[in-house]
Order: sequence, then C-alpha cells, then structure tokens
Amino acid sequence: MRPREYGLLFAAGLLVVGLVAAFLPVPGYMDAEYYFATGQRLAAGQGFSEPFLWNYLDNPQGLPHPSHAYWLPLTSLFAAAGMKLGGSLTFHAAQIGFVLVAALLPPLTAALANALTRSVSSARLAGILSIFSFFYLPFLPTTDTFALYMFLGGGLLLLLTVNRLKKTGSSPNKNFVEPSIAAPENQPRRHKHIKNDFTPLVSWCLRGEKYIWIRSVTFGLISALMYLSRADGLLWLLIALLALNLTLKVRRVRYSLALLAGFSLLALPWMLRNYSIWGTPFSPGGSAALWFTNYDQLFIFPASQVSFAHWLQSGLDAIVKARLWALGQNLQTALAVQAEIFLAPLILLGAWRLRHQPTVQVGLLAWVLTLAAMTLVFPFAGARGGFFHSGAAVQTLFWALAAAGLDVFLEWGVRVRHWSPQVSRSVFFSAILGFAALLSVYSVGGRVLGLGYKNQPWGAGQTAYIQLQDQFQRLEIPIETVILVNNPPGFYLASQRPAIVIPDGNVDTLLSVAERFGAQIVLVEANHPHGLDALYDNPIAYSQFELLWSDGINHILRIADE
Repeated sequence: MRPREYGLLFAAGLLVVGLVAAFLPVPGYMDAEYYFATGQRLAAGQGFSEPFLWNYLDNPQGLPHPSHAYWLPLTSLFAAAGMKLGGSLTFHAAQIGFVLVAALLPPLTAALANALTRSVSSARLAGILSIFSFFYLPFLPTTDTFALYMFLGGGLLLLLTVNRLKKTGSSPNKNFVEPSIAAPENQPRRHKHIKNDFTPLVSWCLRGEKYIWIRSVTFGLISALMYLSRADGLLWLLIALLALNLTLKVRRVRYSLALLAGFSLLALPWMLRNYSIWGTPFSPGGSAALWFTNYDQLFIFPASQVSFAHWLQSGLDAIVKARLWALGQNLQTALAVQAEIFLAPLILLGAWRLRHQPTVQVGLLAWVLTLAAMTLVFPFAGARGGFFHSGAAVQTLFWALAAAGLDVFLEWGVRVRHWSPQVSRSVFFSAILGFAALLSVYSVGGRVLGLGYKNQPWGAGQTAYIQLQDQFQRLEIPIETVILVNNPPGFYLASQRPAIVIPDGNVDTLLSVAERFGAQIVLVEANHPHGLDALYDNPIAYSQFELLWSDGINHILRIADE
C-alpha cells in the first residue's frame, strides 16, 4: 500500500471514531469513570490519589486514598495528557488521546496484514475491518484501556514481522542475520507486492546489529506499557521475550537483558511506588483477586476474608465449576466480540494459511495465554469483562487473519467452483465490509444511543447520579459528607462528593464500613448487594437508619446516631 492509502485509513478511522466520541457525553461505566476521575486529579496537580474507594482489597485507611491499588495508571495518565492538551478537565478533552490512538488502528492493522500476506487487497480489507470494529467501536473513544491495549499489542506484533531470514556479508558480525520481511509459505503472488520505502533514519535503524538492540529495547518498552495498562499485561513481558528469541540464533542472553532493561525503565518506577505504599511491587488489589470464590468478593469487607485458605475451603468442585463457567463465557466473548461471529471461519482459514509465521504463532500463543489467565487465574473478573478487555491486544491480528482467510476461500472458489477471481473478490469484499459496517452501526445504536429493547443510552447511570446530586443539595447534606454508594467513581464525577462503595454483605457489614470510614449517608439503589434486599424493600423497618428521601427506586438514608 502507498503512504497515501495509510493516510486515508487514518482519516477514515478518525472520522468514524470521532463521530462516536461526539455521542459519548460521559465515560459511561465504572472502569472508564475511574480512569477519567483519577486522570482529572493528575491533570489538576493532585497526584495519584482518589477521593473515593471502590473496593477494600488493599485495606485502605481513609480518604483521600492512594490511587490505582487495583487498576494500572497508564490510562489515567493518557486521559490527563488529553486534558492538559485540551486545556480543560472535561471528558471530551480527556478523549483526545484515545480518539487519536483509535484512528491509528486502521493503518497499523493494514500494515500488519500487508507484512503477513503481501497483498494490497488483504491489507485494505483488514484496515477497513478495524474501522468498523463492531462491539469494540463504542468503547474505543472512552477513557478505558481498549484503544491503548489494542494499539500496543498490534504494534508489538507488527514489529515482530520484521524478521531475520537472510544473511548478509556486510554485517560486522558474521553470525548476524539482517532483517527482512518473510513472504508466507506457499502464498500465491496474485496481488501487487509492496516495496518498503524507509526514511534514511529508519533505514539506519534497520541496518546491522544495532537493529537487534533497538528491537530488543522496544519490545521491553511496549511490554512495560502493556503492563502499565493492565495487570495481565505482565504476560506480554513473557510473550515479548519469547518473540525476541524466536527471531534470534545467537547471543540471546544479551538481547533478552536489553529487553528486560527496556521493561524496567518504564515499569520499575511504578513498582517502587507501590512498594513504598503497600510493601509490594504489584497492585495489592489485583493480588487479592487470585482467591475470589465469587465476583462480589471484589467488594468484600474486610479484605482479610479473601485468602488462599478461604479459596481452598470452597472445595474442588466449586473451583472447577467456576473455571468451566468462565471458559464458556470467555469462548462466547471470543466468538461474538473478537471474531465478530461471521469472521470466525475466515480467521481460522487465515491462521492455518499463515501458521508457520512467527508473528502468527506468537499472537495466537498470546491469545491462548490470555484466555488461560482469564479462565484459570481470574475466572470471575475474566468472565465479567476482563477477557473482553485483555483480548483486545490481539484484535489487529484477527482482522489481518480474516483478510488472509478470504484469500484462501476465494482460491478455493476459483479452483473448485470456477469463480471469476475479480468478480468474486469484489462481491465478498463488499459483503464483508457491508456486514461489518451494519454490525458496528447496530452496536453504536444500542450501546451509545440506547436504541432497541431495554437498551439505555450511554451514561444513563451518570445522568441518574446528577439528578440525585440535586436531591442531596435540597436535603442540605454537606459536600464533605462521605456517601456510601454503588459506584463511587461515577458518583464522585456527578457530585464531587467523597464516596465509598457499599460492601458485599448485610446491614451489619454496611454499618461496620460506615463506622470505619466515617460515612453518614447511604444511597441504596436498585443495583445493590443481595444482603441488603430487606433494607431496600423496607428501609423504614430499620432503626439504624433514617429515611431522608425516596423515589421508589433509590433511597437516601442517614445512619442514625447510637
């Protein structure tokens, strides 16, 4: 593909994702609200702190609380950078970086497909598929990890396509193998081949042994950024080491150390920060999640109830059932979200055609390891959205494989069914893109605009919190009062009030948390722990609470003085 075509893909991606971004008035759900709220505080010079608690897994001492005890900081930093660039602390300013990164996905995907297939048509198809990304499309422009993780994973895989397959006598190291891009085995050369034209600087970087050093450090930097995006991004350090060693025949140790140095350059400062606060280099909340026996334990209090012994006591039957359930949920996500259902056969055909390519091998291994982590290690978080988030790292490869799979299918049609090569390609190319576009419109219509049965528009929860904030003002509840709510980041953004999450448990657990953190008001919503069903159904029956206001769906309660 010519540079102009990559530019057109970027422009088209920017247009589509920018249009979706314009219809997102707020982050939309708790993950994105958390990153936006903490990004706001970073942009305002308040550092890594949060005026709310959404879980108790790190044994918090009070408010404000050190931020990112469960999630990682890169997304918040990216949101803060957008707000700094836009000169505003608004959500649309925070979206700037995410929109730009999402717009880079089509040219990146096209470049990956081009490197794997050497087909202009396949590169174009893969690039356009990433523009109409179906289920992912509404999430790319919000303040969440999707766009960043997809771009970083695709970038690492694209870097891997520049390979060492051809010896040169000009290298200062006689054992060194000069990088080149491999054509796939047995790939028919029906399409125009692309000659890679590099600028002098890039050409210099790709010449001689310095290329391996540069790539090793770059692998380390990318894997560090993936770790700083998501805790499971640590898997990509292992994947990057494997990818590097697959393409080296000599001096593996020194280049592996260079990769680790690149990783440490970005990740070590954050690990040291964690150690200085919690005495562990990793986020303590994420470590506690290893021993969950159900999803609601994410909000358990006190966190000491979550332990290896407690997990073991749940019994082998429960442990196995949870992981089988998670496997089923995650495979549904793989089929419906990552393969977009109709692309699944083409992805399988493309994977088989390109199975000997190191990039495909590494990418599919990364997917398998991610699936295993989100099924065996974090089954509850994985099935409840973790795999949806983490799987984004290999999504660009799936689009590239789908484009390659179309070539395999058309070759069969020409050979067996005697199709016209030009006509059949045009028909199936148009049909696939048309279907992808329709599915993307359907996804945006349902998720963002609230069209369809029982769908709510994007940010409906935030709208409800803004309306409840008006009621808090009418009740003259002081702004500094700590509120117990279902979604503290979202409530804080709507009200600027300190908030802590209603814990999983019963009324006694709720009162213990209120006493521990000095909370005086409880907002009991329709979405509440099962242990509070009786309180929600009949709040005036409890002498520990005073009902201040209710609309039949939400109750504002004051905790009575003893």
